[in-house]
Amino acid sequence: MEDLDKKIEGTVIKTTGSWHQVRTDEGQIYDCRIKGRFRKLGIRTTNPIAVGDRVSIALEKEEDTGVIVKLLPRRNYIIRRSVKKSKEAHVLGANIDLALLVVTLASPFTSFGFIDRFLITAEAYGIPALLAFNKIDLYSEEGMGMLAEFMEIYEDLGYTCLPVSAVTGENISLLKKELKDKITLISGHSGVGKSTLINAIEPSVSLKTAQISGWSDKGKHTTTFAEMILLSFGGGIIDTPGIQEMGLIHMEKEEVSHYFPEMKKRLNECRFNDCRHINEPGCVIIEAVEKGEIAPSRYESYVSMYYNEDNRN
Repeated sequence: MEDLDKKIEGTVIKTTGSWHQVRTDEGQIYDCRIKGRFRKLGIRTTNPIAVGDRVSIALEKEEDTGVIVKLLPRRNYIIRRSVKKSKEAHVLGANIDLALLVVTLASPFTSFGFIDRFLITAEAYGIPALLAFNKIDLYSEEGMGMLAEFMEIYEDLGYTCLPVSAVTGENISLLKKELKDKITLISGHSGVGKSTLINAIEPSVSLKTAQISGWSDKGKHTTTFAEMILLSFGGGIIDTPGIQEMGLIHMEKEEVSHYFPEMKKRLNECRFNDCRHINEPGCVIIEAVEKGEIAPSRYESYVSMYYNEDNRN
């Protein structure tokens, strides 16, 4: 029996699907389950509760576990398609100040398409985004040239780009300044070095990760589930499992162009109001691509998202 008279508010810092860790505003942590009826509230996602959510809990009689009885209003959230070719949504994190995408141009290579889908998703949910180009200690001279090209494209669009090395520590101090006092969702392909980067940002995290692993009964594979790592210098990082694909959720093809900043500012200038920006005459988007004002890679991403329903649902 839970003590229904003793309600406590807190933030979800880890979830495994069945159980959730909630950190109260006083700093106490409780393992909580979801009240049965909670899953019937019409939340059309695979996970009704996500890391970063603010919730109200009722403590069980022993007061070392609790029940989540209410999901408090979300300031924002970011979601993706839960599995390949599935139209179900999965909430990656809630109440986010910054979306950090860790990318690499070597081992493994992060494509323009993946970067753009992540940025478009962040734009759609009104969350500022930052690109961290990791593993620069591995880049050849040619790789550094490619890095400069990538960064120029995205910095011209207003995105902050940081070349970093989790191994050598290069620019980690600059990254920490960007993360200070913010709740940041960190994502990227498996193998881009997210865990090593987090350890470089917060050296004490290795011990904490090992301890949480025992709680989740998942051995050392703690990246199977999303969790929030509290930062000693203020703020927190929501660490998500490695993502192989980034499908766009609940976005009609006519809306895609609205989330490309370089296209959005030109949309009212096309000859036709219903211009798809594919092959219509008088399209200012196509003209901008031809003039070099819009990067071809960005336009290719747009066309791919427009035609590929799997990237939108």
